[in-house]
Amino acid sequence: MKDKITQNKKYALFLCSIPGIGVRTRERLLKHFGDAKGIYEGSADELGRVLSDERLKKLLEARRVWKPDEKYDELIRKGINFVTIEEENYPERLRNIADAPYGVFYIGRLPKEDRLSVAVIGARDCSEYGRYVAAELGRRLGSAGIQVISGMARGIDGISQIEALNAGGSSYAVLGSGADVCYPAQNRHIYDRLMEGGGIISTYPPGTAAMPGNFPPRNRIVSGLSEAIVVIEARIKSGTLITVDMALEQGRDVYAVPGRVTDRLSDGCNSLIRQGAEVFISPEKFIDEILERHHMKACNADRKAADAGCGSEKSSGLTMQNGLAEVAGELDFTPRDADEICSRLKNKKTVAEVSAALMQLTLMDIAQQISPGHFVLRKICN
Repeated sequence: MKDKITQNKKYALFLCSIPGIGVRTRERLLKHFGDAKGIYEGSADELGRVLSDERLKKLLEARRVWKPDEKYDELIRKGINFVTIEEENYPERLRNIADAPYGVFYIGRLPKEDRLSVAVIGARDCSEYGRYVAAELGRRLGSAGIQVISGMARGIDGISQIEALNAGGSSYAVLGSGADVCYPAQNRHIYDRLMEGGGIISTYPPGTAAMPGNFPPRNRIVSGLSEAIVVIEARIKSGTLITVDMALEQGRDVYAVPGRVTDRLSDGCNSLIRQGAEVFISPEKFIDEILERHHMKACNADRKAADAGCGSEKSSGLTMQNGLAEVAGELDFTPRDADEICSRLKNKKTVAEVSAALMQLTLMDIAQQISPGHFVLRKICN
């Protein structure tokens, strides 16, 4: 089975590397031929039934020089992972977005499905106010075990990501270049840290340069991988607001940090608030709100799937099987934070791991956060 998946991926790699072949064209080809290997082996006449003359020419030119085994081995040697939408480990958050990418390249790892993810985006040339908010939010999200998704750009993006890592959390950069191309070059220190504490993600094949046209499609991946988006600073016309539009289309929650009416870097955020975006008050308030919303969504999903309420014994049992019993065992009716729980555990865990466990216990109605970072036991689990 594993060998079959690898063989399919060799041809899928070819399909994702053809210049000028986008998401919708790939979908038409796959529908017609059944799989990537069928496309690679298809006759020019048959391919011509799906492709325009220009795209057919590009595909045939690429196929003449493409050697599936060699190209796939080269990818592995570079330390770049590749997953297609046909595989189980493809990011679930991306499956149902419009124009979901057929293939995703990544270095490091992909975001964990059982943890909340938040996109933090904003101006490259940010103010000191913006820098402060981005750093504080990145730290708080990292400490709470919430994954930070962004684009590793100068300014807001990179600041929030490096601070999340410094706090012991995880972060993931979605690039407008190949995963092996560090852009911007000045953020090399962030790129290197992300490979260890999260991942570098791209829908573009290795070696792809960071071209202006690559970034708007990239933005749908940033929002697609996230449950909520926080815009810290943005001008009234900026690429950041493109991400917001895509986030709204995907049904994601959008928060904007308010700013002074005389500050042009806050025009975009103030305009979003006027249009109905949630107002970002503080990292603590924001984290409380997204935890509550995620909890309510989990409740609704449980009711639909099993006709059972939240915090049922069945749900609690599943949580305990995921290795959270030890953390839950250190909770009682005295408020404790992640640092204190870490010091009490027999099996050592990081603060980020304990914070993530506390978040999951809160979502399952087992723990309750009564003040920022402090938790008590809500109910006893079987």
